[in-house]
Amino acid sequence: MGVGMLISVDPDDITSARPTGLTIDEVALFGSALFTATPESLQSRLSFLRRNFSTLKNYVDVRSLRSWNDVVEVLNNGASKVFVTFEQLKVLSQENTILPDRLVLTISPVNPKTDIEKLKAFLKANHQWKSTEWAVDGDRGGEYVDAVLHALDNFPPNPDQTIYVATSSAATGAELLAKYPGNTLIIPSQRLTLDRTKKGHEDLIPAVDLFLAGATADRKTGLYATTVVDERGVALGLVYSNQESITKALQTRSGVYWSRKRGLWPKGASSGDTQELISLSFDCDKDCLQFRVRQQGRGFCHLAVMSCWGPVSGLSKLQRTLQDRKSEAPEGSYTARLFSDPKLINAKIKEEADELCEAITKEDIASEAADLLYFALARCVAADVSLEDIEKNLDLKSLKVKRRKGDAKPQYVDEKPIASGLGNSNTLIANEPASSISKDILDLAGKNEQGRIQLTRYSTAQAFSDDVIKTALQRPAQRSNEKVMNLVAPIISDVRENGDKAVLKYTHKFEKAASLKSPILKAPFPKSLMQLPEETIQAINVSYENILKFHLAQKEPAPLIVSTMPGVICSRFSRSIEKVGLYVPGGTAVLPSTAMMLGVPAMAAGCKSIVLASPPRPDGTPTPEIVYIAHKVGAESIVLAGGAQAIAAMAYGTESVTKVDKILGPGNQFVTAAKMIVSNDTTASVSIDMPAGPSEVLVVADRSADPAFVASDLLSQAEHGADSQVVLIAVDLNEKELSTIEDEVHRQAYALPRVDIVRGAIEHSMTISVPTIAEALRWSNYYAPEHLILQIEDPKAALAHVRNAGSVFLGKWTPESVGDYSAGVNHSLPTYGYAKQYSGVNLASFMKHITSSEVNEEGVGNVGPAVVEMARCEGLDAHRRAMEMRMEQLGILPRQHLPKPKEINLELNAKELDSQERQYNYVEESQDEKNGVAEAPTTAPGAGVRSPDRSMLV
Repeated sequence: MGVGMLISVDPDDITSARPTGLTIDEVALFGSALFTATPESLQSRLSFLRRNFSTLKNYVDVRSLRSWNDVVEVLNNGASKVFVTFEQLKVLSQENTILPDRLVLTISPVNPKTDIEKLKAFLKANHQWKSTEWAVDGDRGGEYVDAVLHALDNFPPNPDQTIYVATSSAATGAELLAKYPGNTLIIPSQRLTLDRTKKGHEDLIPAVDLFLAGATADRKTGLYATTVVDERGVALGLVYSNQESITKALQTRSGVYWSRKRGLWPKGASSGDTQELISLSFDCDKDCLQFRVRQQGRGFCHLAVMSCWGPVSGLSKLQRTLQDRKSEAPEGSYTARLFSDPKLINAKIKEEADELCEAITKEDIASEAADLLYFALARCVAADVSLEDIEKNLDLKSLKVKRRKGDAKPQYVDEKPIASGLGNSNTLIANEPASSISKDILDLAGKNEQGRIQLTRYSTAQAFSDDVIKTALQRPAQRSNEKVMNLVAPIISDVRENGDKAVLKYTHKFEKAASLKSPILKAPFPKSLMQLPEETIQAINVSYENILKFHLAQKEPAPLIVSTMPGVICSRFSRSIEKVGLYVPGGTAVLPSTAMMLGVPAMAAGCKSIVLASPPRPDGTPTPEIVYIAHKVGAESIVLAGGAQAIAAMAYGTESVTKVDKILGPGNQFVTAAKMIVSNDTTASVSIDMPAGPSEVLVVADRSADPAFVASDLLSQAEHGADSQVVLIAVDLNEKELSTIEDEVHRQAYALPRVDIVRGAIEHSMTISVPTIAEALRWSNYYAPEHLILQIEDPKAALAHVRNAGSVFLGKWTPESVGDYSAGVNHSLPTYGYAKQYSGVNLASFMKHITSSEVNEEGVGNVGPAVVEMARCEGLDAHRRAMEMRMEQLGILPRQHLPKPKEINLELNAKELDSQERQYNYVEESQDEKNGVAEAPTTAPGAGVRSPDRSMLV
């Protein structure tokens, strides 16, 4: 069918109470509509698609969608065609379930421009796309058509190629269609009207003018040959139309034609056999018009039959008969009985379905299928479902790109052989597991010592960038959680059972500290273990003071006290956690800063017992920096162990290690797993700060950023470990600016002593090019980085839009290093995306909040009724009485007297006692017989009374 005119709509406007221009029902008369779907509007557009699929052929501009799945959703929900960018086309055309005729290549001569040279090369290599449907983007698309076609070596285009172009007037549209017969004009519904005499529509374009632009009328009469069809496309008759009759038909939504004898001809005006207009369309050559109508009365033909080619037959006839029977059924009609007896019709459908399955010959299959169709259609007509509805549903299913597996429901799976030759019941196809390539999950970097150290580039301008970037932003692979847990759990169990002995065993094994005799170093710490250069002591002291100052400022000045209603006081106050365990990792670098970031807030909070844990050196001693900081924060001891064994020692306690109430501090995946295990063990009664993973940083940089600073910030986290990840989001940087940063990364990396570790981290790190700060922050919030650095022109303004980050560093003069060490903020932060749920360590991490309530006499009267009703609602009578008794004592409620408990007669006569004892023994013996236990009879005192199960007393 020739489209000729494609009306673009704003679903929000056209479905409103007072739309501008055409209404949704008026647009449906032309059969098709174009609208745009964006990530923000996707769900509402999918809803619009589903609601209007039966009346509209929907074209959707999906160029703004960044996810493959989103485009698939649009196609699955009934989009006939999607308008796509060249980049999207390259990806979508590889999917064999998406037919090429559902993709409209949209070429944009305006921003953002299509790369014409790349498109030209693609068309040369994929010649089939040169003759498919194209669209020229922009309100002035018609002005660019010639230039685009010439640039792509496609001038003049094939007359049968459809090119969609926007137009602003009927005259311009007519010129375009005269030049390019295959074109389709795109015009907004807000600029169209069916009747210019309507108030407010005087300046709008008559839709019929654009609809007929490019159509071919009869040369002699100027009339359009018109075929009239019913809802299902069955031909009813052949008539003529002109602009006047078409206009009238659109305005009245009825069958109005042009008679060469009588002029304007409203069908059925005299006979009563009227028509409801469903839609108009032209054929492929645009010289024959089709009216799709819903015929009323006896039919279209003057001989009082449905069609000028005779009565309809088959399913159309059956449907019409059933519809007639439903409204006016003859007495005794079987069909009428079906409509009045739902159980009968359901039973007949099942019966005929079974008979169809059992039929073997061609004649029997046809006969049983006809019977089944009769009863199925009767069921549909009874529910006002038409064949048109069924066919539309089939059309919708045919448009799905992804379909469900299609297996039958279990209750319909029969083990019997298949009756016909539809398949071989003896043939079984086994589901073989797909082959896989194993790869060590810790082999992250490749350790290639040659080549350039460079982040992988991505861009939001590439097709389905959301899918691509989300995949790229996945953190480096870690061991599977199950494997890590299986390695850690035995260590925890060993330490829990064997205490110091187990801790020492693992320290000897993993830290190679074979000379260590005790897993603990208690305060006061020997000065000999704190020997440090003066400059290191000064640096620690400066950092200590800044961290202390910032965390002391976080203290709540006073308890929170709120009167929620007269006589009801609620308060909240804080108390420090008494005993805390602080884990300071070892690994590939000494981290005394972590000891400060954990120890100083613990001291500021007032924790009574501070226990540090950190792996010792091979000689069995802790690093002097750790000892010095432990001394400054008032730690009671240092556990000389790392990994899961250190976590277990602090969680459960050993002969020498104090059991703590909370464990804080970063670590590798084994430390994190151990923290998760002990926090979920109710017998340990210990909490943790947060899960943690490898270190990471995300830098947002615009053109104001210093490339050397950007590179140094990226490398400062890359040197933590090969499993670290660094991300640069480049805002509107050109090729030269990006290359400058990449050159700096490469140059600075090779100057670092830990260059091999850096190389490993860079292997799974990336640069993402985005057009705006807003887009950069969208991806930053998605990633939820441990460290976020804003090297942009106005970082303070951007801070308001940061939703997920461990800590933020503003401006070019604020490297992440300043937060790691000395600014005062804490560097123990959530990683691996946990910044979406967790805060970094702060003073509150070492505090707990307690609430209190106080109600006086006035408060009892105010809050009491609500308490009583809520307790009644939940069926908790003791709760209710606790409040009611106070209300009764204050005279708010009348006193209620509880019923006297039934008196128990303790003086049983011998006969009653003997009867009860025999009854009790019988119950016991019966239960023992069920359990397979036979007890020897006994006459010992209390023989009929069981001892309590000791296991229940533990």
